[in-house]
Amino acid sequence: MNETPFLNSEILVEWSKLTPDRARKEIREAIEEAKATVANICAVTEPTYENSFAALESSGSALTRGWTRLHHLGSVMDSQELRDVINELMPEVVIYSSSVTLNPQLYAVLKKAAEMPWVAELSEVKQRFIHETLLDFRENGADLTDEQKIRFTEISTKLAQLSHSFGEHVLDSTNAWEYVTADKSELAGLPDSACENARHDALAKGYGTEENPQWRFTLQFTSVQPVLTFADNEQLRRRIWNALNDKCTGKYDTTDFIHEILALREEKATMLGYATYSDYVTARRMAGSGNTALEFINNLHSRVAPAFRAEQEEIRRFAEELTGTAIPVMQPWDVSYYSEKRRKALYDFDSEELRPYFPMDGVLQGMFSIYAGLYGIRFKQRQTACIRDGEQLPPGAVEVWHPEVLFYEVYDEESGEHLGSFYADWYPRDTKRAGAWMNCLAGGLPPMNGSPRRPHLALMCGNMSKPIGDKPALLTHYEVQTVFHEFGHLLHQILSNVEVESLSGCNVAWDFVELPSQINENWTWESEALDRFARHWQSGESIPKELKAKMLAARNYGAASFFMRQLSFGKIDLELHTNTQLYKGRDIEEVDREILANYRIPLTVQGNSCLRCFSHIFNGGYESGYYSYKWAEMLEADAFSRFAKEGIFNPATGRDFRRCILSRGNSRPAAELYRDFMQRDPDPAALLSRSGIQ
Repeated sequence: MNETPFLNSEILVEWSKLTPDRARKEIREAIEEAKATVANICAVTEPTYENSFAALESSGSALTRGWTRLHHLGSVMDSQELRDVINELMPEVVIYSSSVTLNPQLYAVLKKAAEMPWVAELSEVKQRFIHETLLDFRENGADLTDEQKIRFTEISTKLAQLSHSFGEHVLDSTNAWEYVTADKSELAGLPDSACENARHDALAKGYGTEENPQWRFTLQFTSVQPVLTFADNEQLRRRIWNALNDKCTGKYDTTDFIHEILALREEKATMLGYATYSDYVTARRMAGSGNTALEFINNLHSRVAPAFRAEQEEIRRFAEELTGTAIPVMQPWDVSYYSEKRRKALYDFDSEELRPYFPMDGVLQGMFSIYAGLYGIRFKQRQTACIRDGEQLPPGAVEVWHPEVLFYEVYDEESGEHLGSFYADWYPRDTKRAGAWMNCLAGGLPPMNGSPRRPHLALMCGNMSKPIGDKPALLTHYEVQTVFHEFGHLLHQILSNVEVESLSGCNVAWDFVELPSQINENWTWESEALDRFARHWQSGESIPKELKAKMLAARNYGAASFFMRQLSFGKIDLELHTNTQLYKGRDIEEVDREILANYRIPLTVQGNSCLRCFSHIFNGGYESGYYSYKWAEMLEADAFSRFAKEGIFNPATGRDFRRCILSRGNSRPAAELYRDFMQRDPDPAALLSRSGIQ
């Protein structure tokens, strides 16, 4: 029995042993262990790479493992006990983490080491690690005065607590609302899949019976999206929209968190010598400054705005024609509904017709097949078991945190090496946060100094359409894109081949990190790729040519509106973190309307600000970084043009992408990695062209 399951360095995690009491004990042990290692480095008088930078690299590895596992459980198996222990330990973890870069003795040893003649004999990757580490120290307060360092630690601790509390409010607000009806007529227009999902959801919560069913709707995306898109019942759409609009208000109001987070971020950036928080965040990213990122968003906005307004005007006119009534201004709960009606009228295409061709297992197996061929890898699924502490794990099984979780291993096809493993948790539940994400649980390393390869360990999570009754999980095409997207992040981690863990995998410039994920979405639109994995869950037949043609013809329907939606998130994020003084302490809705005046159309009700539950920038690490989705989309649209030209299944092109991008992590600057693959700088024209926007 392992006595420290949170800190255990074995690749497989013993999830049933990760209890709150053990977390308290082991996380604190890991902090003390890390402190001791740092103290040893501080005592070094003749620094070598091994006793300075390499020692620092490994000093907090146990703490990182334990804290990552604890936080992950909080994301997928939320409970009051987990919340309590995370909130209790967070100040201690943040104070320790801050103390490392604020330690003058440690900083002095590292600076001395960086000046030693042996540095020139190190590999380019290790030299880059030294350079990046010293920048990390400076950006985290190493050059501050003693008094400033105290305040810097206070800010860092408070920001971590506020961010975590913001996330708790979003989750609690999402779970606090439900609507249950026994009136089947309210469901008119909803796809059968949505009705079945709502019925099973109700049964699971004790509402209705098989003979007398009821239907339960929540604020989970898989419940909300079908209603706003398909429900003929305007009152149901309005009810759902109002509930969404009320998220993070009242009891779960996040206003104070938002204002305090923004103020503390600004103070932190100013303390470090940056004009704005956006400049602080983007200094080492491809954008280079907050203003450059903001100009990127503004320039795209000017290109997209005419098409966006035209699209929205066409929806309004269509609604008028369909209803035979004047609609000078649309209701917010009607926009998606009439947009979908217009799509169907234009292309005779109902997106729900695609669901039977996207069973989750088929999507996964097809996806694995595509990238196995491209990158020269293979996948092996393992048996899994969810057990309670004290129970025996079945022979050969891998322990998981929930019965629905899957587990896979990834091997190099040529060498047979085990490159990494990953968990997959795809379906929503009340104890799981919204959205989809990929995380690294343990970074791997290539073979070095006679030691074998250390595999990576990662995970993918989502909130996709669930299996219903005897039917497997049948996904929407949007959900298929999301699965491919997260898998791109995962491959970026698993295929990393960098000798320094902190420079490996997804530890790259934030506006580069979405390139490997977003490029994967292209394969969900290519006819040849669809033929590989889109199979009817009963008959096994491919998507009929006529239906596929409609799907592809309708691909760019609403592209400008979706484009503008993403730009609006990037705009409000950058404005708040670039021009903080203009918005400090003001009403959130007023700020939202002011910043996004040209990013939205007039509606009868504008609703509350998206900021209230904008987890990406207040609890997800994307502050001053949401623009990176569009930045990386510019990169991936251009990079995919090479696949389109040379063949989307061309193994030579795939191997180049693996070698130049996926395997390199942050071992070289992102711009150089991109040029290695494309042999030129990125061309932004590909993105607008693909979206049908000129």
